[in-house]
Amino acid sequence: MAIKITDECINCGACEPECPNNAIYEGGVEWAIADGTSVNGAFTLMDGTVIDAASRQKPISVDTYYITANKCTECQGFHDEPQCAAVCPVDCCIPDEMYKETVDELMAKKEKLHL
Repeated sequence: MAIKITDECINCGACEPECPNNAIYEGGVEWAIADGTSVNGAFTLMDGTVIDAASRQKPISVDTYYITANKCTECQGFHDEPQCAAVCPVDCCIPDEMYKETVDELMAKKEKLHL
């Protein structure tokens, strides 16, 4: 399951540099699959939409930091726990119930992002 950042976020930015997949963005900033990954060319998002990995996508949040579930692997294959949650001073990085994934699915996503 991906991690999400709740409205309790204080915009401290502690989480962003900790993410091994570059899945965390400042509010209002567009994101791309290619940011911090080895992906280029066509990429299929979790909803089945095919995009160019370098294309900029609309921000998921404007006011607070956010995590794109398409890149979040809960740090599987990198760390024992999600690093965003480990460093968050207000505990606003929590499991996102909308994106339930098994460890095997998260590891497969990691492999797609980091060839």
